[in-house]
Amino acid sequence: MSSIAEGHPLYPILEFDATRQAKIDPERLIKRRDVPEHCVICFFQEVIAKAAALPSARVAVNSRWEDGPHPLYEVEYLGRRLAFFHPGVGGPIAAGLLEEAIAYGCRKFIVCGGCGVLEKDIAVGHLIVASAAVRDEGTSYHYLPPGREVQANPSGVRALEAALARRGAPYRVGKTWTTDAPYRETAEKIASRRREGCLTVEMEAASLMAVAEFRSPPGAPPVILGQVLYGGDDLSGETWDERGWQSRAEVRESLFWLAAEACLALED
Repeated sequence: MSSIAEGHPLYPILEFDATRQAKIDPERLIKRRDVPEHCVICFFQEVIAKAAALPSARVAVNSRWEDGPHPLYEVEYLGRRLAFFHPGVGGPIAAGLLEEAIAYGCRKFIVCGGCGVLEKDIAVGHLIVASAAVRDEGTSYHYLPPGREVQANPSGVRALEAALARRGAPYRVGKTWTTDAPYRETAEKIASRRREGCLTVEMEAASLMAVAEFRSPPGAPPVILGQVLYGGDDLSGETWDERGWQSRAEVRESLFWLAAEACLALED
């Protein structure tokens, strides 16, 4: 039952409405397309551009938002169809583009991106599989009842761990902190998130996990989503260290194809 019907809580963000159908509902408004079931969500524009230029790649859906084009691409990989797209930056647009991809027909997702690290020993490029996300953003509260965390889909975590093990790549599994405000990551908040077990900080994981969970009601084919992050800038010390994390081209491209491998291994 919607909490709105029971009177307003203290803050609007806590007014969760469990009604499944919204006025603008992607499942009603978007026509299903012939798209791959498996899809990589990648935050690296240069990697997206390189994959989109492959001979087997094509634009599956030419979507456009007010800030510009957001195409859903398709490529052949390991003899199978694979979709991929860039989700923008921040929970709201990432969630919206995930909603559209689901409505088009994608159901199994692996997300790859970078993150800030909250522990000094997580080197630039070191990989972290997100097991859960602290919901310090707004989007997830429109998909799930108020709560501190959202859990990653276990199938997504297992697929990523298996792909990493096959490659012999070192990694950690742990909790991430999702925030809407990268310029408000204060020393006190960082220390608090570390105490509750967060290894990393980023801006989308909680939102994406919440959408996937919401779009997996009982009796429907599940939307499976896992996320892998690579260590970027360091927030663990007295001062912020950028560490040149966005220049790691080899790490970023390799992570995309690792995500592709894990994604194609996902089953219901």
